[in-house]
Amino acid sequence: MKTGDILPALEIAGVSRTTLALYAGASGDHNPMHIDLDVARSAGMGDVFAHGMLSMAYLGRLLTNYVPQERIRTYSVRFASITPLHAKLTCSGTVTKVEDGMAHLDLTVALADGTVTLRGDAVVAA
Repeated sequence: MKTGDILPALEIAGVSRTTLALYAGASGDHNPMHIDLDVARSAGMGDVFAHGMLSMAYLGRLLTNYVPQERIRTYSVRFASITPLHAKLTCSGTVTKVEDGMAHLDLTVALADGTVTLRGDAVVAA
């Protein structure tokens, strides 16, 4: 692992209503903005949108595809934009530095048009 290494991208084919319902059930996050079209529309949205933590989970999968879970020392994200229904997502990451046996990574989740919905970083044992 060295500075500049790029993690193999994780492509998510599309966030469906079924995905949102299953995530709501598994996470206990039943916020109606994510599962009830009428509530989303009453709030001025065109449709429901994905839970931010679902995108964080996808980004976590990218990370654990790269290193075993026990090597992750820190992992944090900042939500930048909503993830619309049916969005095709690309999770990506880059090693920004390696020092003292630890690799620092910049992570992102982006829509097909390039809009970044989540920015994150992690430190992993190199």
